[in-house]
Amino acid sequence: MPEQARPSTGEQARQHALAQLRQAILRGEMAPAQRLVENELAEQFGVTRASIRAALIDLEAQGLVERIRNRGSRVRVVTVEEAVAITECRMVLEGLCAAKAAVAASDEQLDELTALGEAMSKAVAGGEPLTYSDLNHELHTRIREFSGQRTAVELLERLNAQLVRHRFQLALRPGRPQQSLNEHLAMIEAIRARDPQAAEAAVRAHLTCVIEALRD
Repeated sequence: MPEQARPSTGEQARQHALAQLRQAILRGEMAPAQRLVENELAEQFGVTRASIRAALIDLEAQGLVERIRNRGSRVRVVTVEEAVAITECRMVLEGLCAAKAAVAASDEQLDELTALGEAMSKAVAGGEPLTYSDLNHELHTRIREFSGQRTAVELLERLNAQLVRHRFQLALRPGRPQQSLNEHLAMIEAIRARDPQAAEAAVRAHLTCVIEALRD
């Protein structure tokens, strides 16, 4: 945001600080356990310490930041067991969304899922794990969007934000993209067949494999 347009105080400043901090954490620019010093962040984002403090409280509620008594805030460390527990919750919600999408998606939306599957196949064939990871995320996002299940979508957005670090680590693991590609293509095929039971089962099978990979 241009310097002259950047809000320094008030609700706009809090929202600006919240958006910038959240994106920095999700992009991996702020690593797990990294300390979040209010003075430094206020200077970096051109807002007051009060705005930063309010944004950190919001991020704590979202599970992205944790406050350590007498030591301030830091980027929350999500352990493997926590990541497994979150993925178990995702299994139920993502399965619901896939089943709903199999019924509710338009033909154009089904074509979009097919195109994403083709792009994912190309990324795997070309040895581009980070591109594949981005497309993987996009596919899950689109399925949730096409489901029309707003409550599940809101819950999943919060859950998935906590898994960004683990998602990138899995994407870079040798052989993992090739394995998960087939799982994602099965999801797309079931949704395109407008078979809600098969779509839910495909998502559950995929996330069961994710849990096994997390525990390896």
